[in-house]
Amino acid sequence: MILTLLILLGIWLVIDYKLGRKQHLKSIVKPNPPYRQSNLEVFTRGQDLFNDMFTEIKNAKKHIHVMFYIVKDDTISEKFMEMLIEKAKAGVEVRLLFDYVGSFKVKRKSINALKQAGVQIHFCHIPKFPFIFYSSQVRNHRKITVIDGVKGYLGGFNVGKEYVDLDPKLSPWRDYHLKITGEGVEDLQTQFLHDWFESTKTNLLQSKIYFPPLEKGNIKHQTISSEGFLLEDTFSDLIKKAKDSITIGTPYFIPSNRIFSDLMRALDRGVKLTILVPKNADHPLVQEASYRYFRPLIKKGANIYQYMKGFYHAKTFIIDEKICDLGTANFDRRSLFLNHEINCYVVDQKYINKMIPIIQNDLEDSRQLSLKDLNKPNPFRAIKEGIARVISHFL
Repeated sequence: MILTLLILLGIWLVIDYKLGRKQHLKSIVKPNPPYRQSNLEVFTRGQDLFNDMFTEIKNAKKHIHVMFYIVKDDTISEKFMEMLIEKAKAGVEVRLLFDYVGSFKVKRKSINALKQAGVQIHFCHIPKFPFIFYSSQVRNHRKITVIDGVKGYLGGFNVGKEYVDLDPKLSPWRDYHLKITGEGVEDLQTQFLHDWFESTKTNLLQSKIYFPPLEKGNIKHQTISSEGFLLEDTFSDLIKKAKDSITIGTPYFIPSNRIFSDLMRALDRGVKLTILVPKNADHPLVQEASYRYFRPLIKKGANIYQYMKGFYHAKTFIIDEKICDLGTANFDRRSLFLNHEINCYVVDQKYINKMIPIIQNDLEDSRQLSLKDLNKPNPFRAIKEGIARVISHFL
């Protein structure tokens, strides 16, 4: 009886996922974002980022739009929400969007306090029928903050104590987050309002008050959003164009078969491949899921490094030191095929020359992984690798 139920459950999950994805793909419109000129500032420490962001929020005059995947229930998130409450009470429009699964720890008491102060708050991507399993897996993983339509942020940091080095298990937390001023803020505002419309059915995209005139900055870039589609094409195209080097920084390395093949062929062409991942994982099995890719890549000559100085959560992708991607997408199947992400692709050499020393510094705080390390007899690890292989699409 139990076996029969498990088989039926498995069949239902497969059907739910396939039909849900089919419906999802029908609704996607391939974006064609323009190149922009903005000024970009990179933050690698949470405390520095939030000091800057909170100051900008306090100085907001008209509207504050915030989307985070994870907001924890701790002192940092309380400070964050108290600040938004103060701004709403002062007459500033505040819209707050949380992912339903990522921010499930936010208390009802906190939500009520926000609403009572005038903050417009909604949870997005709530699992729904008829494809409840598929919709539960498609998360909004974007982190977007837009202040008065003229200053914006995107990157890897969420809101919680671990992101400001207050969690002993994951400290210090290493991440990359962008502050954008200039033309590119329009794209962040547009994406936030698209997500707001999807969640609330309130269309503010035509409201000019949220799109003030913006001056050109010094750095050429393109902001591309993805929804479980397009990201694989984007990454694949970049890998195929690589002539000299590819550098990948990611907390989770679980590529699709297509991306993995692209990387192997790049190594055959003589491209230098460097991958930086954390030594310690923050989720079960994600590390073991990467090992089956690391072994053949190392055999081909790839350099794999494990970050030793805390937890590495940054997401970056640099091609030939001429194109630099920084955003919310991890180098894994969940970001490729499930999550809603937003990435900034920079083609300005001066900016990239500033990013390279940051990556190099992180590599110096890392240890190179060898085949000997990965092939040491370890039955427990072998079992975990086997499990991770089966469920790697959802890790």
